[in-house]
Amino acid sequence: MSHHHEHHTTQLDGVAFWENHYGQSERIWSGKVNQVIEELVAPLDAGKSLDIGCGEGGDVLWLAANGWKATGVDISPTAVKRAAEEAAKLGLDAEQARFIASDLAAWNTGETFDLVTLSFFQAPFEFPRADFLRKAAALVAPGGHLLALSHASMPSFAGKPDHPMPAFPSPEEELAALELDPEQWEVLCAEIRERSIMAPDGNPATLEDSVVFVQRIA
Repeated sequence: MSHHHEHHTTQLDGVAFWENHYGQSERIWSGKVNQVIEELVAPLDAGKSLDIGCGEGGDVLWLAANGWKATGVDISPTAVKRAAEEAAKLGLDAEQARFIASDLAAWNTGETFDLVTLSFFQAPFEFPRADFLRKAAALVAPGGHLLALSHASMPSFAGKPDHPMPAFPSPEEELAALELDPEQWEVLCAEIRERSIMAPDGNPATLEDSVVFVQRIA
């Protein structure tokens, strides 16, 4: 089997997987910004931002509402449609919040961004995640920031999974995958953070996130 064909199959799997995921209900996510993004990004000066794997756009919409020219890219056309509809409801125009449905492997832009975020860029199938992390870093403008968030463990309420689970990368593994030049990047934060969430049954629960926050200094 050729490498190209393998990639093509994964791409189809990716679109099908996420379309199925978003097709299961009218809305999958809360629409609220991730707590870690709010904490780390709020002190920054607003500029141009890119959210890779933006889903239904909660983080992009928060960024746009806080003065960023915010772009979101996601592989699922359904998720992107919902995000764009939500932006329209909030009165945000395409300059403030724009959404693009594309597989990151196929998406290229001549732009650079003051903030690039990848939140929970994980899936229960193989895909070239390290390549995507490095592609994200390449889109950061000098002085800009990259924030990569990933699930560091199963939620506290979860039982034994009945299907393959995505890998849970540590902050150290994320940094290793990024292969950042220490003369060009400063690591501001590389740690596991716990946040409070509500379990599906309504009880309080916790999640652990792997947080990698870096700044391009050159």
